[in-house]
Amino acid sequence: MKTLKESGLNKEEMIQAYTHILKGRRLDERLWQLTRIGKASFNISGQGHEVAQVAMAMAFEPEKDFFLPYYRDMTACLVWGMSAKDVLLGSFGKEADPSSHGRQMPNHYGSKKHNIISHSSTVSTQFPLATGVAYSALLAKKDFVALTATGEGSANQGEVQEAMNFAGVKKLPVIFVIENNGYAISVGIKEQYANETMAMRGPAYGFPGIQVNGNDFTETYLAFKKVVADAREGKGPALIEMMVQRLTSHSADDDHTVYRSQKDIENLKKNDGLLVMEKQLIEEGYLTREEMKDIDSRLKAEINQATDEAEAMADPDPETILEQVYAD
Repeated sequence: MKTLKESGLNKEEMIQAYTHILKGRRLDERLWQLTRIGKASFNISGQGHEVAQVAMAMAFEPEKDFFLPYYRDMTACLVWGMSAKDVLLGSFGKEADPSSHGRQMPNHYGSKKHNIISHSSTVSTQFPLATGVAYSALLAKKDFVALTATGEGSANQGEVQEAMNFAGVKKLPVIFVIENNGYAISVGIKEQYANETMAMRGPAYGFPGIQVNGNDFTETYLAFKKVVADAREGKGPALIEMMVQRLTSHSADDDHTVYRSQKDIENLKKNDGLLVMEKQLIEEGYLTREEMKDIDSRLKAEINQATDEAEAMADPDPETILEQVYAD
């Protein structure tokens, strides 16, 4: 495990990273609560992915780069500029929802203001879209980079291979990410793919493939920092496989105790990336436990306020159901 100091980030940036990680966790917990009391219809959790997602997103320039997320990427979307209220508006299905004005399922993150392009419910369709975005950078001679992610299960879809192949041929500025949490819903990795690592697929398409420990903030951040710099300089795409943990069931409609043992679930919690990060922050002198509690209190208050405000917003007008579906 690399030290946080090896990341090259200063103390303020490291505290900001931790704040994003903890905010993602607390907001995710709120979304679960809303489904359980019947105020939201669905949630797919990213608990266990937060450290990796923050390290990933902080290596980009959100003001000019484009992000095409998948359904577990809420925490990365927060780093990219979305607010807790933006996310909650989507879960409540409100008209002011920046992702789709309440027209899509929850967890379909998007924000035109923040260069976040919403995805389809059909898994991994964001990969060819990201390749197209990166191709536009090449054609327009601009230096923005596209980032897209998916899980290791959905990475086996055909369009993922087509997107990576085209990006490799054209040397496009796009970073492909596979967030490998070991399960495609209830199916383990031994039944998903035969290659030793998902990162091995990068070289097959003519670009680097790197596997990182998603609980290691510095390792993940430095890996992304290098491939983003290379992409911006015209050296082409890269594939990064982030090894992460899914601490919850696949979704609010799943029960992982059916296919995971209680011992496995307890071990996952012991290796929670959030706890690993907190231990490092304390040991390296960035924050005390009391300062962490203060940050947590502020975030909980922010999320409570965002929940109240989002729930009070107007629902979409049924008469507008066909608007913003087709171009005028």
